[in-house]
Amino acid sequence: MRKLLAVWFGKALTVLGKIIGKKSSSSPGHYALKICPNLVAELGKCVKKGIVVTCGTNGKTTTNNLMATALEAKGYKVICNRLGANMLSGVATTLIQEMNIFGKVTADYACLEIDEAYTPIVFDYIKPDVMVITNLFRDQLDRYGEIDITSEIISRAIKKTPNVQLVLCGDDPLCVQFGQGRHSDALYYGISEKVLPQLDDTKEGRFCPACGAEQKYNYYHYSQLGDFYCPKCGFKRPKIDFEVKNVSLGTPMRFTINGQPMKINYKGFYNIYNLVAVYGALSALGESTDDFEKLLEAYKPQIGRMQEYKFNKPVILSLSKNPAGFNQAIATVNTDKRKKDVIIAINDKANDGRDVSWLWDVDFDKIADENMLTLTTTGIRVYDISLRFKYADVKVDMITHSMADAVTAALKTDSEVVYVLVNYTALYSTEAVLKKLGGKA
Repeated sequence: MRKLLAVWFGKALTVLGKIIGKKSSSSPGHYALKICPNLVAELGKCVKKGIVVTCGTNGKTTTNNLMATALEAKGYKVICNRLGANMLSGVATTLIQEMNIFGKVTADYACLEIDEAYTPIVFDYIKPDVMVITNLFRDQLDRYGEIDITSEIISRAIKKTPNVQLVLCGDDPLCVQFGQGRHSDALYYGISEKVLPQLDDTKEGRFCPACGAEQKYNYYHYSQLGDFYCPKCGFKRPKIDFEVKNVSLGTPMRFTINGQPMKINYKGFYNIYNLVAVYGALSALGESTDDFEKLLEAYKPQIGRMQEYKFNKPVILSLSKNPAGFNQAIATVNTDKRKKDVIIAINDKANDGRDVSWLWDVDFDKIADENMLTLTTTGIRVYDISLRFKYADVKVDMITHSMADAVTAALKTDSEVVYVLVNYTALYSTEAVLKKLGGKA
């Protein structure tokens, strides 16, 4: 009876939230769990073939949603928290919205994005069959602390699921460490060739997780991702099970996975990691990857994942919430040789993290190329990001608290494209502004 009351109450809150314009991705589950604390445990009873969990600092939402899209293209019924509500309440909301009024639902698979800090909590209720870990970067220092704390939290979660099949980024030494010991059967994916210029970059995990010595690289891609090795203890990049080669970063991007050609209309080198992670997870589930490229044709990027809005010129919205993410967004902007305007919005609400000192770890000086016509700063911490650009010796053309004014001004210039880079809580308000101004996604 408690379960039914929780489901009915959660469904009522979902309807009410949508009436008043909310996304209802988390709060219905939050209140439903007060009625039935074990509600999420029902998920394991609903899924016939398997549960796939994705966690990590960057790429969770894209990887999770790509995974669900690929499985649905195979004809499976999939439960998925697509909006990125990745705490226990978000999982509960997803389950409630899939259930009928009798609290019943049947699915082949569940694809769940889980916040790193919540993995031990969620794993008290569900036991995933496959767990993908994308990467570990510094993120929300006032919430997570440094990376070793996040690593310890994920390790605790993995210990609760001894039979889980790990699918790990083999280019990230911080992910590879989870494949040691009793999880030595972990599967690894990675990019096995030098693709990007070997420029200085902020390396989050520069020290060996096994012995603490500084690691060396034969080549690296960005942050600490690459062909790493420890000269002291021998810890190194493992044998890669799902290997990317022959990378071309044009439009569309082209590469091979284990020799299988891929042509993908996504922006951003980092998206190759998301795609090969899905390829690896499908393989771990025993699903065929022969038609992998075709499986993803129906995928549409979640809001803010280099999402394009149509005006008199394209406006591209990108979520970037930590140094590694911003550096990759900047690299993607710089590969676009069109004349462009760039808008950057920084907030410091609770979901962003109040500590914005991470701005000083972003290579903002690299955004200044000959094709950028104007740079605009906005957001709650507009003066912090403007000061950061001053120290990077990059001229800011407009400082404003209004995203609408920033976008309107950029649409009037002679540029060919506008890039809007925002952190988390600026994302949905920026989406609303773009739609109000007439942009079509």
